[in-house]
Amino acid sequence: MTLPTLCPRAACFSPLTVNVAHPYPVTIRSPQARLRAVILIVAGVAGSGKTTVGALLAGRLRWRFADADTFHPAANVAKMRAGVPLTDEDRAPWLWAITDWMDTCIAAGQSGVITCSALKRAYRDQLLSGRPAATMIFLQVSRDVLISRLDSRHGHFFPERLLDSQLAAVEPPEPDERVHTLLAEGEPEQTVAAIIGLLWPDGEPASAGPPAPGTL
Repeated sequence: MTLPTLCPRAACFSPLTVNVAHPYPVTIRSPQARLRAVILIVAGVAGSGKTTVGALLAGRLRWRFADADTFHPAANVAKMRAGVPLTDEDRAPWLWAITDWMDTCIAAGQSGVITCSALKRAYRDQLLSGRPAATMIFLQVSRDVLISRLDSRHGHFFPERLLDSQLAAVEPPEPDERVHTLLAEGEPEQTVAAIIGLLWPDGEPASAGPPAPGTL
């Protein structure tokens, strides 16, 4: 799949590319669909804004939220702090931990938002296969914007020098994947609004009652 041309920051709210050749509905309209547990995976490389967008999205929907960075074993965190890129073998237990969280939510009938870099198709397939309740939003951001964002954050274990290793490893989503690719260079609130408008064009799910456990 060829990613769309990046637009200027001021115009980044509306343009988005949606991959529609998948079994999960692109929009969620029926009352039955609104009552099902839904898992939204907000994906993208480091600096794409997935954690900020995911947390805002979960808070607005009053759903459970998990940052996949917290699922990394200590050895992975140590490698990244040292500027060493992770391998497929390093990411294997991390991906299993993410799928365990998703399956727990689905089994409990609780909707949730989780973040994950999901750089490769094999990772995305592992997260989505056998889980029709799950769909993925892959945030697309230019390298210049990624560097600017990484420069402005402090205390995170992912150093800016690892960004190029992620950009080299990333496999852009293909049209046959259950993935929506969204240009996300604007403000996080704009990206959240675009995601909700994409999935729930008739209005976001009702959020009456207390927030689900784990929701910000």
